[in-house]
Amino acid sequence: MNSTRLLTIAAAALVLPAGAAHAQQWPAKPIRFIMPFVPGGGTDLVGRTMAPRLSEGLGQQVVVENRGGAGGNIGVELAAKSEPDGYTMVLGTIGNIAVNPSLYGKLPVDPIRDLAPVSQTSVVMNFLVVHPSLPVKSVQDLIALAKKNPGKVTFGSSGMGAADHLAGELMNRMAGVQMVHVPYKGGGPAMLDLIGGNISLSFATLVSALPHWKAGKLRPIAFTMPERTSLFPDIPTMAESGIPGFAVRNWYGVFFPARTPRPIIDRMNAEVNRVLKLPEIIQRHNEAGIIPTGSSPEAFAKYIREETDRFAKLVREAGLKAE
Repeated sequence: MNSTRLLTIAAAALVLPAGAAHAQQWPAKPIRFIMPFVPGGGTDLVGRTMAPRLSEGLGQQVVVENRGGAGGNIGVELAAKSEPDGYTMVLGTIGNIAVNPSLYGKLPVDPIRDLAPVSQTSVVMNFLVVHPSLPVKSVQDLIALAKKNPGKVTFGSSGMGAADHLAGELMNRMAGVQMVHVPYKGGGPAMLDLIGGNISLSFATLVSALPHWKAGKLRPIAFTMPERTSLFPDIPTMAESGIPGFAVRNWYGVFFPARTPRPIIDRMNAEVNRVLKLPEIIQRHNEAGIIPTGSSPEAFAKYIREETDRFAKLVREAGLKAE
């Protein structure tokens, strides 16, 4: 082997593994984990229960940071515009990943283009809860009340484009009613206004509503998922309750900025899927109506594209637009 070829190989050895070398050294400092909503909702619970276990596996602290606002867009934009070095990730949701690109006229980032899916984490139970002062005990009662009082029944959500917003708009469209949407910066603030009697109802996550439901401050009516859950077998689905075909399946997932090195994505994917299988994580999430899932980056990316197309159609047909 002549000296020229030796020099060429040596140079390639220096250049080629630059990204791989960075990934091998990762993580060398704490990782920021952005929750794109204020504390008190489902994303906050998922992020804060997973973070300590991720820290143990990665050997570096995973620091949860709440950055709510604009239907989750602020937190997603912050993550998407961060350096793609594996030190910033975000817990995205059905709303800010798959719905908001159609709901908002123009966004500073495109989730499919500007984020790298790591893994789906969860499917989240949302269910219709009403303030006890509302004279309804079923979906049919609510439909009748809303039809008699167009524009007077209000439903709160964790933000424009979130699953609880979509569920209310879907009910408007499928049941022929005119409930008024009231967006908040997260499920926690929406729940506070609901139990305070300032809004009529919400399609809330279980983690937001269950303590108030147990205290008698809310009345559960129906689940938004297409099938009943064994955790609450006596509560019917919206589809069973008089709106055939109604289904909104909420989900969360972890994302890095686009162009994050694939070895880093693979390492975080392995850690996320490991944590989601831990018995204490499964138990804590199930108690809050959250079902741990996990996935490969490829499967999650495919699912996101399908969900984005599905909700673009709903937004278009229902004439929805972020105000």
